[in-house]
Amino acid sequence: MAWFKREKKGIITSTEDKKEAPDGIWNKCPNCKKPLHYAEQVENKYVCHYCGYHLRIGSKEYFSILFDNNQFTELFNNLRSGDPLQFEDTKKYTDRLKESYAKTGLNDAIRSAHGKIGDQELVIACMDFNFIGGSMGSVVGEKIARSITYCIDNKIPFLMISKSGGARMMEAAFSLMQMAKTSAMLALLSRAKIPYISLLTDPTTGGVTASYAMLGDITISEPGALIGFAGPRVIKETIKKDLPKGFQTAEFVLEHGFLDFIVDRREMKTKLASFLTMMKN
Repeated sequence: MAWFKREKKGIITSTEDKKEAPDGIWNKCPNCKKPLHYAEQVENKYVCHYCGYHLRIGSKEYFSILFDNNQFTELFNNLRSGDPLQFEDTKKYTDRLKESYAKTGLNDAIRSAHGKIGDQELVIACMDFNFIGGSMGSVVGEKIARSITYCIDNKIPFLMISKSGGARMMEAAFSLMQMAKTSAMLALLSRAKIPYISLLTDPTTGGVTASYAMLGDITISEPGALIGFAGPRVIKETIKKDLPKGFQTAEFVLEHGFLDFIVDRREMKTKLASFLTMMKN
């Protein structure tokens, strides 16, 4: 019978005849390992529709999710880091910066923009982990400071989206100074009675956690985000004890009183609009 016979015609004999899916259309959920289609990711706000895992995204995606109709005006986009220490380890800092510019299309690890959420004006400063691990250098601190000044001058609430490995070691003390600088600017924002919402995403660590990330009038996080100062391995080696289950996850941090809410990314825009209305009233 015909279906027991193998005909040469129609059999692919060369890999040249195979059609591959274009890069970027499919990827795998880091948590449940199931395949995710890019269009479905965008529709579901980059959250796995199988297990609810929140994929890591950058400022471009957050702006598209939060700002009404993805309409916004970017602020202070011309700032780039210098090399005050002429830092060189395995690679020159200037070379590392050039590679990051080419790879990400960004000028540093943060973007700031002014737009509307639910017809309410808001300035958002969002960190990008793909730019040298979202590290906090002098440009990150300066853009946050200028964004806060812009909010004070125009009476607009401020949202900070943190995603960082901590201070940028190539700038040493210049980086650490940004902790004090940004904290002082937030004090001025508070004195002006302008709302500040801090959103912690995966990961938020180091000097960022020790400064502006934890100073919000409302401090929220996405589910499952890693939040801490030193890493779990360093802490375990220091105290010589096993750490509790789920240590440094958003859920653990919330349970111990360091967060106000955990908000699913698919509900984030609605929640933020609600917070803004409540705080303005």
